[in-house]
Amino acid sequence: MNSIKVTMLGESLERQGGIVSVQKLILEETTSDIQIKHIATLPNGSTVHKVLVFLQAISLLFWNLLNRKADVIHIHVSSRGSAFRHSITTLIGWLFQKPVIIHAHSSDFHVFYSKLPQLLKQWLSWSFGKSTRFIVLSDSWKKYYIENLGLNLEQVIVLPNSVRIPPEVPHRIDSKQIFFLFLGRIGERKGAFDLIKAFASIPAVEQSRAKLVMAGDGDVEQARSLIQSLNLVEYITVLDWVNQEERDDLLTKADVFVLPSYNEGLPMALLEAMSWGLAVITTAVGGIPEVVTHDQNGLLVNPGNIQQLSEAMKSLIADENLRMSLGNNARVRVKNLDINSYLTSLRGIYTAVIN
Repeated sequence: MNSIKVTMLGESLERQGGIVSVQKLILEETTSDIQIKHIATLPNGSTVHKVLVFLQAISLLFWNLLNRKADVIHIHVSSRGSAFRHSITTLIGWLFQKPVIIHAHSSDFHVFYSKLPQLLKQWLSWSFGKSTRFIVLSDSWKKYYIENLGLNLEQVIVLPNSVRIPPEVPHRIDSKQIFFLFLGRIGERKGAFDLIKAFASIPAVEQSRAKLVMAGDGDVEQARSLIQSLNLVEYITVLDWVNQEERDDLLTKADVFVLPSYNEGLPMALLEAMSWGLAVITTAVGGIPEVVTHDQNGLLVNPGNIQQLSEAMKSLIADENLRMSLGNNARVRVKNLDINSYLTSLRGIYTAVIN
């Protein structure tokens, strides 16, 4: 059987974030029957550099299509500039009569799309409608894209993000100090400042039994300033973005993962934490409630509700049995999201569109 030639378009692999994590996982774990050529459409750097890289990506896409180097085009798309850039790449693939798979990752496409002028909404709806398949991360996102962009039911496929499942995880028994961990972009959208304020409102006795480590890019200095103003320097540490090895080390040492986001697709950091057997505190936004069930494999709080978040943290400081039960159930829940199952599903999508 001939291998499937895939031209994959998405953010530069030098960037940080969930979309890059998904791309890397596919590229690193894909089997020999799928040959993927990755083309970066968004690098780090200045606006001028970003424009030049996108123009280069367009030329590479044309070259691949003209030289029959692509059986299928797989496009990783978010919102804002990404949506408009990839409306162009989608149409190029469509004009060449090649199957185009759009893979939607945005956490807040609904917010972005609702604010667009009608003409731009029609443009995105029309251009994205030219895709052969439209991959989304959850049933709730499938419903949204069908209802708002007019996509066909058969066109939209739910494929939740995947993780590498660690073969073994720590037991996390008799923790003297409960280690709360936040991984991701530090800012309002992921509730990073809410988390700091929630920690501040934990009574002193429980607070003395806990610590919080936050690792990521974004508004790092603003977070450190807030921590200092609340006299929490002794309890909360803010790191910069960590690499995979450092991330796994943190996940090994942590007791609880916290992600109190306002908007999400299906966050990779959350799935990774669950795969490491961590109890999780998060919010019922995006695809999260399709993976996390309150009081069964995690605790769900309302976005922006600092008191709820603080109470959830207090309960996990106090109750080791609850921490252990939630963490064990979380690991079981994501086992079916293993990368091997994911690649089987992705291969099935590729095969279906080229036959």
